[in-house]
Formats: sequence, C-alpha cells, structure tokens
Amino acid sequence: MHIQPLTLPAFFRLGHAQDFDARTGCTVILCPEGAVAGVDQRGGAPGTRETDLLRPMHLITHVHGLLLSGGSAFGLDAATGVMRYLEE
Repeated sequence: MHIQPLTLPAFFRLGHAQDFDARTGCTVILCPEGAVAGVDQRGGAPGTRETDLLRPMHLITHVHGLLLSGGSAFGLDAATGVMRYLEE
C-alpha cells in the first residue's frame, strides 16, 4: 500500500499517538488561527462528538482543531483532552 504524506499549511500543527497493543490511536490537527471546516458523516452507527456544529446551517464559522480517533467511548472522550489543551 502506498502511503501519501499529509501536507498541511505552515500555520497548522499535526500530532499523532497510538497504542499498538490496544489497536487504537488518535490524530489531532490544530489550527491556531482558525479554519473553515465541514463534515461528511457516513456509516450505520458513527460515533461522533459535536459534528453537528460543522453542518452549513449552523452558526460555527471556523474551528481551531480536529480530532480523529478510535476506541468508541474512549476515543470520543479524547476530545476532552484536546479541548483542555486549547483552553490553556
């Protein structure tokens, strides 16, 4: 499989952590200056947190971070750590 590297604008920051034994991990993209975001949600039972805020008919105009995670409820709660970091 060919892995395409992720290219981000200079003002974005990227972080990744994983647990090979638990087969889970997370990737965080931080946008300190804010960025326009959208969502395309698919699947029979996606686990999401606050993705409704990204729909076009809502009032949120930009985001400061995006979290991609696995691990069901533990993955969803990883967003708590990202939000705590952004508040500091």
